[in-house]
Amino acid sequence: MSFSAVYDIAGQSMAAQTVRMNTVASNLANARSAASSEANIYRERDVVFRADPVGRGRQSAFGVTVSDVLRNERPAEQRYQPGHPLADNNGIVYYANVNTVEQMVAMMAASRQFEATVSVLGTTRRMQDQLVELVSLR
Repeated sequence: MSFSAVYDIAGQSMAAQTVRMNTVASNLANARSAASSEANIYRERDVVFRADPVGRGRQSAFGVTVSDVLRNERPAEQRYQPGHPLADNNGIVYYANVNTVEQMVAMMAASRQFEATVSVLGTTRRMQDQLVELVSLR
């Protein structure tokens, strides 16, 4: 695999994890949002990845890109709060379907994957530097 393919794969990975972290941040920011109906409530978003080829011919490899960001259709939380300004005629207030524990786990996983990719980039650069040194010694 060429160095440029490693950089392409790493770049795709970092871009995909950035989208994932931004999506999780949006989910967490809206985790406690309320609405007067289930149709108007914030729905958790989930990032869908896909493998994309990088390079050509025998040396082709696969990177990762974001295929889509989907709304999670899990039901909204309903609470009986008749005095709440957003309560419907039955006294029900609807809250976002965001699971904050799952979102924190997703944020940590995305952060670690981003850090691992940065480490791969550092190792690749050191390998290139050593190769240049070897070639210059000839």
